[in-house]
Amino acid sequence: MELLLRHSAKLRRVHAVLGRERGSVVRHFSSSDCSSLVKEDTISRSNLHAEHAKKIGGSNFTHDRQSGKELQISKFSMQEARRGSSFTRASKHGMPIAVTGVHSLFSCVQVVSARCFSSGADLPPHQEIGMPSLSPTMTEGNIARWVKKEGDKVSLGEVLCEVETDKATVEMECMEEGYLAKIIHGDGAKEIKVGEIIAVTVEEEEDIGKFKDYKAPSSAESAAPAESKPQSEPTEPKEEKEQPKAPEPRATKTEESSLSEDRTFSSPLARKLAEDNNVPISSIKGTGPDGRILKADIEDYLASVAKGSKKETLAAPGLGYVDLPNTQIRKVTANRLLHSKQTIPHYYLTVDTCVDKLIKLRSELNPMQDTSGGKKISINDLVIKAAALALRKVPECNSSWMNDFIRQYHNVNINVAVQTEHGLFVPVIRDADKKGLATIADEVKQLAQRARDNSLKPEDYEGGTFTVSNLGGPFGIKQFCAIVNPPQSAILAIGSAEKRVIPGASEGEFEIGSFMSATLSCDHRVIDGAIGAEWMKAFKGYIENPTTMLL
Repeated sequence: MELLLRHSAKLRRVHAVLGRERGSVVRHFSSSDCSSLVKEDTISRSNLHAEHAKKIGGSNFTHDRQSGKELQISKFSMQEARRGSSFTRASKHGMPIAVTGVHSLFSCVQVVSARCFSSGADLPPHQEIGMPSLSPTMTEGNIARWVKKEGDKVSLGEVLCEVETDKATVEMECMEEGYLAKIIHGDGAKEIKVGEIIAVTVEEEEDIGKFKDYKAPSSAESAAPAESKPQSEPTEPKEEKEQPKAPEPRATKTEESSLSEDRTFSSPLARKLAEDNNVPISSIKGTGPDGRILKADIEDYLASVAKGSKKETLAAPGLGYVDLPNTQIRKVTANRLLHSKQTIPHYYLTVDTCVDKLIKLRSELNPMQDTSGGKKISINDLVIKAAALALRKVPECNSSWMNDFIRQYHNVNINVAVQTEHGLFVPVIRDADKKGLATIADEVKQLAQRARDNSLKPEDYEGGTFTVSNLGGPFGIKQFCAIVNPPQSAILAIGSAEKRVIPGASEGEFEIGSFMSATLSCDHRVIDGAIGAEWMKAFKGYIENPTTMLL
């Protein structure tokens, strides 16, 4: 378990980790990185002995027999530590800090500082801010714009910048007080890997100028040592070279080469990059030790492919075109839908529902909404409510395929597909089966507006169990089949309503009715045909008799 503490003047604010009224700060006068967390009475009994203690300038210094280090012990009041945060800072002298007098839960825990500081003597203590992972599927992000500028003072909770993720544009907040000393990736920076350094903050304002020419270590430089480590481990084969017979090692090498043909050696970064770009890693020739494929090999391959494709497009005569860069949302949407269509066995069920009573109910409810100042109820809001109640009646459709089992959800959370100029968004209406039509109408309009403003937060679109896509009302599409949104197992596609001539009550009589097409796309691994048909029957019943939704 790691414990993070504040540095210098902010050390008084560590109430989140200290559990006694008074505590002790133990400072190692050493270049070592480690800091340990122990009970005060443990120090006095084991590592620290009173006969080795000495007093210098109001601070107690003791000698640690095990490490041979001088330890400085200072007392501070817990009442002064109530306003703290949970980040550690190294001291300006490069001395790691540990705290004693902590709750017994942490008495035997070794706590190592998780903050990284430059080893250069010319750089003061600083924090390197990496690209955060703002959604479960995010691997890289773009910087939409910086709200703070270099030199600005930043406080806890203030927005630093806006990050474009694979789902939406999210505000990135500052986690501690300080000053923004350096922005590594400016406005509009693209395809920044999660964890890659995007900015540097310092605690003291006078330290800002020292980071004017600061350059963050590249991901390739940091990955190179990690990739070379596995090759430094095997050292025993030297004995084989001393054997006088050469044919045996050659035979071994041929065996190894045949094995290497079956198994391609590559670094984790290279495998991840190849997987993200659908590159067959076995076709890449590695330049690392013993033919190991490195990240640079994959990048060279992608660059060569891009150049080749550009030559091909340029070679086509008489074609005018423009290349539009893909946003993160577009890339992720493409990958997820491709994966869904390739791996999920889809089948489709379509029914035509009479919506005359639904339209009449809506016309009766909307005047009451206008009187109360609420949002108008749309046909899509009624569809969402009907779908949610049908899921409650047929819970098998409110499930996900989990390979070894099928997970059936207790909550009915409906994702609503919203098309914007930034891409396709699917904000979620949570517990739609328990909410009234007025609440659903209000939430749908709020979330749709946030989607158009590209300001959805992760909690606005995560956790859905079923999706509704309506191309009928906005675009007049009569009928269509949607692609299942994994890990969900079904999606409902709503077409437009049209008037049809239908037989009347008596023979020879005819009536005109409004009918709407609804198509359910199902994952056959989860939903059998009969179960899907049962859900469609329940949904049609609610649409054609909408007053039952109000019971």
